[in-house]
Amino acid sequence: MHSKIMKRITAWILTGACTASTLLTGCGRKEEPELFRYQASFLGVFDTVTNVVGYAPDEEIFTDYMEDLQSMLEEYHQLYDIYNDYDGISNIKTINDNAGIKPVQVDSRIIDLLTEAQDMYEETDGRINVAMGNVLSIWHDYREEGTDDPEAAAIPTMEELEAANLHTDISNMKIDRDASTVYLEDPEMSLDVGAVGKGYATEMVCRILEEQGLTSALVNVGGNTRAIGTKPDGEKWQVGVQNPDLSSKEAYLHVMELDDQTLVNSGTYQRYYTVNGKQYHHIIHPELLMPWDRYVDVAILCSDSGRADALSTAVFNMEPEEGMAFIEGLENVEAMWVYPDGTETYSSGFLKYERK
Repeated sequence: MHSKIMKRITAWILTGACTASTLLTGCGRKEEPELFRYQASFLGVFDTVTNVVGYAPDEEIFTDYMEDLQSMLEEYHQLYDIYNDYDGISNIKTINDNAGIKPVQVDSRIIDLLTEAQDMYEETDGRINVAMGNVLSIWHDYREEGTDDPEAAAIPTMEELEAANLHTDISNMKIDRDASTVYLEDPEMSLDVGAVGKGYATEMVCRILEEQGLTSALVNVGGNTRAIGTKPDGEKWQVGVQNPDLSSKEAYLHVMELDDQTLVNSGTYQRYYTVNGKQYHHIIHPELLMPWDRYVDVAILCSDSGRADALSTAVFNMEPEEGMAFIEGLENVEAMWVYPDGTETYSSGFLKYERK
């Protein structure tokens, strides 16, 4: 039975296809239901577009899955939001608002995310730091102002960035899992989970849908692409690696084949603004406190969308040799780097997933 958590769909489109696949479990055994291909899209969650291609016995069942998907993603979006308050919800913004004041009791999904973020901080030697909220907020404000008024676009001074960086010690984030509370001991500290939240939410929601019975789907939440199983005939899902050169006629650099895997990119072409003819993207190096121009894109392929999201940002902020050694030391994780001159490098197993 597929629960209908939400009946209000803000803006999504459902399209059914005529093709179907019949799965046989073997001679003399029960025949599985015929599966039909459907598509759905909706807007707004994590401030992006969600697209899904999936297979289900009929449109009603697929619609139930999509209602659950959107409802759950909306819940995660509200929990991880750093800009807005929601009635009856203590979210990341609530934690930031109470920095230095008191612990905030929060949903376990926030505890789980922040615990994962602590682990990623240690694993990546600080390349992922959700405590960099003050620094990222400064860049966000300058980027918004520069986008709204390009003639007045400017970059932050190093003095204000360094002052904000004094309040980014993740050890001041105190998590009490038993009490389900989070407390920021530094009153000037703030959290920003943008590098991990969307991917983590995508992974958790896909796992729940699998438990509910969805066996074949491709879920794309603003570029975080997660494959559930394969297509009903056993064919793997095909996902393109976005070409960072948006002026090129080739939309994709490579087409990868995924089976219960995820592909996530971090690139300079996604969010940026221009100051005196130079583009400043949104990925801020935790030591330089600035965007840097070592790469134009890093793609991560692994089995966990949350992990891929974090790793794509972390590796983007590593020197090439360090990043390659780091990825090669991880199990079942592959990466691709694209440089400003268009050259590419890959971890040892990346291209084995490329479409033949």
